[in-house]
Amino acid sequence: MAAAAGPRPEAASPQWVPPEHDPTGAAAGPGDCEDAPVRPLCKPRGICSRAYFLVLMVFVHLYLGNVLALLFFVHYSNGDESSDPGPQRLAPGPGPVPTLAPLPRLEGIKVGHERKIQLVADRDHFIRTLSLKPLLFEIPGFLSDEECRLIIHLAQMKGLQRSQILPTEEYEEAMGTMQVSQLDLFQLLDQNRDGRLQLREVLAQTRLGNGRWMTPENIQEMYSAIKADPDGDGVLSLQEFSNMDLRDFHKYMRRHKAESSELVRNSHHTWLYQGEGAHHVMRAIRQRVLRLTRLSPEIVELSEPLQVVRYGEGGHYHAHVDSGPVYPETICSHTKLVANESVPFETSCRYMTVLFYLNNVTGGGETVFPVADNRTYEEMSLIQDDVDLRDTRRHCDKGNLRVKPRQGTAVFWYNYLPDGQGWVGDVDDYSLHGGCLVTRGIKWIANNWINVDPSQARQALFQQEMARLAREGGADSQPEWALDRAYRDARVEL
Repeated sequence: MAAAAGPRPEAASPQWVPPEHDPTGAAAGPGDCEDAPVRPLCKPRGICSRAYFLVLMVFVHLYLGNVLALLFFVHYSNGDESSDPGPQRLAPGPGPVPTLAPLPRLEGIKVGHERKIQLVADRDHFIRTLSLKPLLFEIPGFLSDEECRLIIHLAQMKGLQRSQILPTEEYEEAMGTMQVSQLDLFQLLDQNRDGRLQLREVLAQTRLGNGRWMTPENIQEMYSAIKADPDGDGVLSLQEFSNMDLRDFHKYMRRHKAESSELVRNSHHTWLYQGEGAHHVMRAIRQRVLRLTRLSPEIVELSEPLQVVRYGEGGHYHAHVDSGPVYPETICSHTKLVANESVPFETSCRYMTVLFYLNNVTGGGETVFPVADNRTYEEMSLIQDDVDLRDTRRHCDKGNLRVKPRQGTAVFWYNYLPDGQGWVGDVDDYSLHGGCLVTRGIKWIANNWINVDPSQARQALFQQEMARLAREGGADSQPEWALDRAYRDARVEL
């Protein structure tokens, strides 16, 4: 979900243009793939159950008042649809929707397994398996030092923006004017149904979104300030919760302005176009990703542009997943324009993440996978006593796997499990990851997300429509961010 993922590029959907093909056959990928066993969607009350997903959407902005905004939105969406026709959707073109080939998937074999692959002419790369849950790989030297420096240069030319905006007074004041049953709110929070709210039950709802990252200390300070916990044990009974005035909560939040260090994500980013006419290095990287993933050109070319991210000293990104489940209440961001559906939520549907390290970081900045290769996954087990494994500012050292940034290295993983029929299955809970605190220097990374709709029919329709638009519109149909072609001849002193 967007809830679980980072921000999307603020641009129109790209039109697919067939990529340059390598006549030498270098596009051949690694050995035959083998799907992992299909895992049930979730354990009872798991993170990706429909009920829990909806609760998470409710609390996506990290503090309790946002539940009111969601209920307000759903109420008006259901009550008066005529006032908002919603986004205009593209009419399907003539002819049947094509059937898509199964999605290739690399085989992990075992942790530490290495294999050779040719991604560029006259050079071998080696892929090493870092974990099986999630299916995670590392490729040293995927980018040259010159390519890394050029990407940073292009990003600086484009200009970077803050990745997460501080909550505004107007927004918080609006939250304070809405009403909701505190009994309903209590029941949403009380995951174990014991009639008491433990700190970790409250913290479990504050995982992602554009707001503050709450710690046990933050929660207890708030309880004390608004006199919500008379006995000071950090646990709220239903009676204590019912006695709490939510207006006091909003006043408290307004008085305590969030610093950058208190946000879920503290970084700056921009997007670089990789389509037809882009800088030759950007095109070359996309072609390399195409060979690596062995996915169809249509899927890779129609995915998001390259996101370039800068973390200064003190930068971090608390643990999150890059994508989210698609339930009847959600739709994929990249295919929503061609889907004749109206639902309240959208998610990024990032089937794969390919992450590039663009420099060597002086201190900190590792990518942590807190539960990689755990035997089991339980949402509530991420928070034990005063240790929150999702907190990348304080507890990165307690995660199961940390990947040190090394210039030119790529790591990539699958955000979804296979469905047993060659397509996208359930979200892989083990793909939970975050950016550890940068303690010294600057960290530069880039992300290529590969977007695939779990609905094979919607993905097929999307690809068909994008191909039709490209044929009919030609060069004039290119999206706004295709103006990044201005960088095609950019040079950088190496």
